[in-house]
Amino acid sequence: MKLPFKKLSALAAAAILTVSLTSCAPASDTTSTPAAASATAPELSGTLSVFAAASLKKTFTDLATAFEAAHPKVKVSLSFDGSSTLVTQIIQGARADVFASADTKNMTKLSDAKMAAGEPLDFATNFLTLVVPPTNPANIASFADAAKAGTKLVICAPQVPCGAAALSDATNAGLTLAPVSEELNVTSVLGKVTSGEADAGLVYVTDAKSAGQAVTEVPLKLATPTVNKYPIVAVEGSKQQELAQAFIALVTAPQGQKVLQDAGFGTP
Repeated sequence: MKLPFKKLSALAAAAILTVSLTSCAPASDTTSTPAAASATAPELSGTLSVFAAASLKKTFTDLATAFEAAHPKVKVSLSFDGSSTLVTQIIQGARADVFASADTKNMTKLSDAKMAAGEPLDFATNFLTLVVPPTNPANIASFADAAKAGTKLVICAPQVPCGAAALSDATNAGLTLAPVSEELNVTSVLGKVTSGEADAGLVYVTDAKSAGQAVTEVPLKLATPTVNKYPIVAVEGSKQQELAQAFIALVTAPQGQKVLQDAGFGTP
């Protein structure tokens, strides 16, 4: 019988995750047989709330699907937005079990608020590129072109990791940006470009890759591009610490890293 593609994907993801979790088992467990471990390991269940940077939407959605396939009694609830928005929501009381930030600055806010359960782990890196609509109506061929007066350039707001990186890259290039709009997450910047509302936008290379033919990429060609590190941690006070740690283990394991790197993220 030929299985539907989605079913095949779920089964493959479950197999990948099983290998991942096995490879992450503590050294003290290596003397146990797989059968014995399986017989004694409690089955994970419940709902895991993951707050993650907007640039992680595709990869974390894929990883959450794999996690649920391996743990049928687990539901992963995903919230994507700018990292500064998410950490503010968590500190103000929003229910989150895991926080994945697009920079260390916003992760530090969580740690300073005594709401990080342990030391955050860096799991990926990313940097910016310039994207324009496929027809490139403003004839933008360089970072300098995007900074010219009259160009409808859209970037992230300064408090968002992609906005801080945009200003840092502009400084490195000796440019002053005059954006027509500053968005609260990178997804909104990409949307302005793909809808034709902007002549150009600064987004992560991973966003440019995922957009495919909806945009044309114009590399910044910087000698020292700003590289954002992505840390992840369980949230202090969460009642799903076991689930949170299992999900973090998936993200940082080789199989999780492959999903991220296939999407264009760099190694931490």
